[in-house]
Amino acid sequence: MSDLITPQTLKGFRDYLPTAMMARERLMEIARQVYRSYGFSPIDTPALEYANILLGKGGEESDKQLFRFIDSGERDVALRFDLTVPFARFTAEHLSEIGIPFKRYHLGTVWRGEKPQKGRYREFMQCDFDTIGTTSNAADIETLLVIHDLLVKIGFERFTVRVNNRMVLNGLLEKIGLIGQTSGVLRALDKLAKIGRDAVIAEMTDKVGTTPEQAAQVLDLASLTGSNTDILNRLEALLEGSEVGLQGVARLRELCAVSQAAGIPEERVQLDVSIARGLDYYTGTIYETFLTDMPGIGSICSGGRYDNLAGLFTKEKLPGVGASLGLDRLLAAMEELGLVDQTSTPAQVLIACFEAERLGDYCRIGRVLRQAGVGVEIFPDAKKVGQQLKYADRKGFRLALIAGSNEFAKGVWQVKDLKAMQQTEVAEADLVTHIQAALAK
Repeated sequence: MSDLITPQTLKGFRDYLPTAMMARERLMEIARQVYRSYGFSPIDTPALEYANILLGKGGEESDKQLFRFIDSGERDVALRFDLTVPFARFTAEHLSEIGIPFKRYHLGTVWRGEKPQKGRYREFMQCDFDTIGTTSNAADIETLLVIHDLLVKIGFERFTVRVNNRMVLNGLLEKIGLIGQTSGVLRALDKLAKIGRDAVIAEMTDKVGTTPEQAAQVLDLASLTGSNTDILNRLEALLEGSEVGLQGVARLRELCAVSQAAGIPEERVQLDVSIARGLDYYTGTIYETFLTDMPGIGSICSGGRYDNLAGLFTKEKLPGVGASLGLDRLLAAMEELGLVDQTSTPAQVLIACFEAERLGDYCRIGRVLRQAGVGVEIFPDAKKVGQQLKYADRKGFRLALIAGSNEFAKGVWQVKDLKAMQQTEVAEADLVTHIQAALAK
């Protein structure tokens, strides 16, 4: 007899038990609802791409994290590390079919070989939405509105969408003579929250080649605080003479004004000049979303404008902007905050198998309830009712239906509310109405 294989998952990967998966699917359904409400259409792309499609699009770190290999056809391929780069390839390939501007959402799994940590895995789900084919600031503003509405729909009230614009940073780098080192400076700046000011200055001087004075100027800009209006006014003064920098300020000013006019609470939109977003393809507005009660979990919805990404695949100018909900990181935060319902069944009602010979009646009433929109599970074995109710409670059913010979003779069902621990006798003719009312409470 051969040795048994030890059941185990790879480091950085995870299984999802029903409770977590139901919470995950709920978040995905909410994302679909919100994205569709803004007119975004669904697409899908392959998990595998030619390696040259993905290489160099997210910077050196992303290249190092690629799951890359030679397949059986001797092709150099890699698993997608995000959904944005494949979307740029998709748009260039199908441009004549989709037309522009084009708004899409895409819920899909991505892979990154980075160090696993709390709420971060090597395989994870992204819930992206993007608008491609316009440079209008209206698309950037709409991206902010979608992020906001998505978080509210999920059930959060205490969160902040932090916003910056790469043109602001580029304007400063232009003024202090660092425009050629933009990528390195931005990647170092993106680590500010993790490693601190001194370490970022050291990285800029040692790895990027800035002077300590230049690095300090970048950090001084990134450290601006105050109200959004105060920050915008100070940025205008600091970037005087830089056309690109002032354009970035103007776009941020309009974003703040329009989002406020649209009814977004001012405190939920915060200008943060320290946000750089390490991926190389961002060129304009960038977004990071933080939960007030769990800032340490990191950004749970991020994105930005990428005016040049699709230009790698087509001569057609295809500017884009979008963001991605980090589903698994958000789920980890919700679990820690106690916001995940512990139900492990999608059905709300369990029909107890009181008498095996009545299976036909149990199946009949189960179908009646399902046709009325109620999820129902029928227990498969005629075990003691107490055991069946214990199963129902453990799985998280709201109601249990019980009927034996006496109930069928009278034309009634016993309805047990497992939450309130109350039992009611209900006529079969009134059963659907009673259950719908009970579940609506």
